[in-house]
Amino acid sequence: MLEFDNVCFQYEVDDYAIMDKLSFQIQDGEFVCVIGPSGCGKSTIFRLVNKLLTPDAGRVLVNGQPIETQKNYCGYMPQHDLLFPWRTVRENVMLPMEIQGGYTKAEMQKRADEALASVGLSDWGQKSPRELSGGMRQRAAFARTVLTGSDLLLLDEPFSALDYLTRLSMREWLLEQWERDQKTVLFITHDVEEALFLSGRILVVESTPMTHLRSIEVPAGYPRTREELARPEILSLKEDLIQMLRRDAK
Repeated sequence: MLEFDNVCFQYEVDDYAIMDKLSFQIQDGEFVCVIGPSGCGKSTIFRLVNKLLTPDAGRVLVNGQPIETQKNYCGYMPQHDLLFPWRTVRENVMLPMEIQGGYTKAEMQKRADEALASVGLSDWGQKSPRELSGGMRQRAAFARTVLTGSDLLLLDEPFSALDYLTRLSMREWLLEQWERDQKTVLFITHDVEEALFLSGRILVVESTPMTHLRSIEVPAGYPRTREELARPEILSLKEDLIQMLRRDAK
């Protein structure tokens, strides 16, 4: 689904590269989390995938084709919901279809209402974003991301601003959505427990510049419950990951 092929990148303001011949692959239908210390370049991966940045060398491929030749191949959900306060919730969710074009207003409203219903917000379409809780706003933002029509979703710490109990609920909700839709999800987080609960595989940023990502399989299947996190092999892996991040942050 997604491949980095010897990608190099350096910000103009830096005197060092953030990536040096980085290669990795994400398979169709995978849920993969990326973890690493702050400032290591995790979000840069997303900016290269969605063409906000251009590699200095190497290629980014989606479905085996260079992203330069493609449109609407990925949906991107940043850390904050970025819902426009002057639009209703439904109008915010309609935005990807407005940008793409080719839909009537009735079609956009129908698809937006269906997407809101799928995330449990069927009665909130005519509300203002300020009337929604933090978790509800994130669900609305996810519905908007899904309506890009893309099979590849990039989620950049979408729950980091939520309180602890809301984060737990949103993680469980997100897994339900993924198990139903079988999208390919690449998810950035600083939270090791979150990565272990959500992903089938974890990619660890071990160095700057990024020359490789360590791939670690999570020894748990789906559907997944929070009780899985108490299993000895998961607890052991959690400690290993924390030690990796501490070492890499020095």
